[in-house]
Amino acid sequence: MKILIVRLRLIGDVVFTTPLLGALRRAYPDARIAYLVEPDAAPVVQNSPHLDEVIVAPRTRGLGRVVDDIALARRLRRERFDLVLDLHGGPRSAWLTWASGARERIGYDIAGRRWMYTRIVHRPRELRPRHSVLNQWDLLEAIRGWKGDAPDETRDRVEMALDATADARMRARLRRAGVEDAHELVVMHVSAGNPFRRWPEAFFAETAAALAAGTPRRRLVFSSGPSDREAASRIAEDARRRLGADADRIIDLGEFDLQELRALIGRSRLFVGGDTGPLHIAAATSTPIVGIYGPTLAARSAPWRPASVPTFSIQRDDLPCRPCDQRVCVPGDFRCLTQLMPGAVIAAAERALYGPPMGRAS
Repeated sequence: MKILIVRLRLIGDVVFTTPLLGALRRAYPDARIAYLVEPDAAPVVQNSPHLDEVIVAPRTRGLGRVVDDIALARRLRRERFDLVLDLHGGPRSAWLTWASGARERIGYDIAGRRWMYTRIVHRPRELRPRHSVLNQWDLLEAIRGWKGDAPDETRDRVEMALDATADARMRARLRRAGVEDAHELVVMHVSAGNPFRRWPEAFFAETAAALAAGTPRRRLVFSSGPSDREAASRIAEDARRRLGADADRIIDLGEFDLQELRALIGRSRLFVGGDTGPLHIAAATSTPIVGIYGPTLAARSAPWRPASVPTFSIQRDDLPCRPCDQRVCVPGDFRCLTQLMPGAVIAAAERALYGPPMGRAS
């Protein structure tokens, strides 16, 4: 049997598909399982023990996209997949699923695209408090003759395999920056894909300074996406100014790729960040997490991993405008984030840091 998983676009969304890969491998131990993904998120599944192949769909535009997609469709058809699961549901993923020619093609019941599948799964349009992993598990249960297990956060946790080479690079960089095993390393991701998930810079700086001041053993490093490097620099400088003589507790590791970020988080005592891809990469480790949620619900996108790993979700539960579709802020002031004060994040971080000791790499 040959199975193809399709999930394009965002890193966090790809992370949320990884519990399904283990379930498929248990149900079909002899199957050949491939995963179709775009370049940015490919490192998430590149070393998955459940996959036989990762196919990268080029992220091109205009006429180049048409040429690339036709070539990709021909490749998928040559593979002669028996089953394709479209975990995305976008126009491109639906078309590629249909173009594969697989006998069984399963996807969401979306107007204008349902005809491309041989079996459809209903997906309510409202932003309900149901986890993304469960929403995608519905597609597994739509497979003809499916006899797999119900999802379990411990057995079916999200995964991103640690790349040994990237881990060695990160270990060397930490040593050069003066970070030793005795230090409490905190990673704070200050970037977000859109303004609806961007906690104020001053709040990040206040939180960073408070955590770094907590003990001389503590070191803090910021991570960000390419478009937020300047913001990360401003936050770091603000935090150093607040720390004064202890400013060297904020360290600079430079830029790092996704595999190196995974290694860095695995070597840390705590991750703090908003509902973005790096938070979900952090969920693939055993590092405690403090997640900051604005318009999104923690019930829908909190880290999917064992309850025994310290995980804190900070959000405003008293706002009638939450959750929202992140197209327009009705109040106009992004109050789900601007009124989410640093004190709650700092308190959760200290609780996470003084929990059971964590391994240096996981």
